[in-house]
Amino acid sequence: MNSVITEQMGGAPGGGGKGVVSTSSSLPDTQNLSDHRRIPIRKVGVRALEVPIKLKLGRDFQQNSIAKLALSVSLDAAVKGTHMSRFVELLSENGETWDLLNLRSVLEGLNAKLPSQAVHVEIECPIFMNKPAPVSGKTGPMKYHFRAEATLSGGDFSQTNALRAWVTTLCPCSKAISEFSAHNQRGEVTLTFTASRPVPLASLIGDIEMAASSPLYSLLKRVDEKAVTEQAYQNPVFVEDLVRNIAERLTERADLTWFEVEAENFESIHLHNAYAMLSSHDIM
Repeated sequence: MNSVITEQMGGAPGGGGKGVVSTSSSLPDTQNLSDHRRIPIRKVGVRALEVPIKLKLGRDFQQNSIAKLALSVSLDAAVKGTHMSRFVELLSENGETWDLLNLRSVLEGLNAKLPSQAVHVEIECPIFMNKPAPVSGKTGPMKYHFRAEATLSGGDFSQTNALRAWVTTLCPCSKAISEFSAHNQRGEVTLTFTASRPVPLASLIGDIEMAASSPLYSLLKRVDEKAVTEQAYQNPVFVEDLVRNIAERLTERADLTWFEVEAENFESIHLHNAYAMLSSHDIM
């Protein structure tokens, strides 16, 4: 898009001054100058760019959301700079639905605007799924978080995804030593993965939630609260149990080529959090 700059020369409006109109094609293109240092840059672009997008995750899930993006390209040693405005132009012109599980088309569009040896995109956004309560069946929106990083370099495409979900965990030690009840807390699970084909996110969320003491819900009636509390009490898990339980379920999947599971429990009786992480590479 050509910008137009108008400068009024001399005198008050209507006083006979000349109007000078310059288009972007007549202005100096400083970014395209050569650079004497001859040092290549691996990534240059924009970060923390928030935009509304239409997204899909797999075949059956579509939604509108607000995404935070980072877009970058590699820069040859001989070139002074990139054209930052073209990153934003790409987003303005892309009215299509973004397939967050396959960002190749986004990178191809970026590479067409800014030809480069390598182009990179990072995107993160909240997603919401309606979830029924376990007894009453009352439905409420549950929030999850999705993040993806993708690179197109020399025609080779790669992408890593991350899904964050929240669960309830009840402490096995507290249950074993206490006459009444046991302390429990909210746990945050981050599953980072690569896949050989599109992965149904709802099934990944199910793998995470089934590995915990209990799932979380946005809407609970009294009968639901009773059921959730009792389910958690009957299924105590340490943070170590949580990541191992998830890993057991994920190793049975044929669509994941690699995964890493992190779990953090926001402890209710400690002034610190409990944390565990494992990778599919750790599993013999």
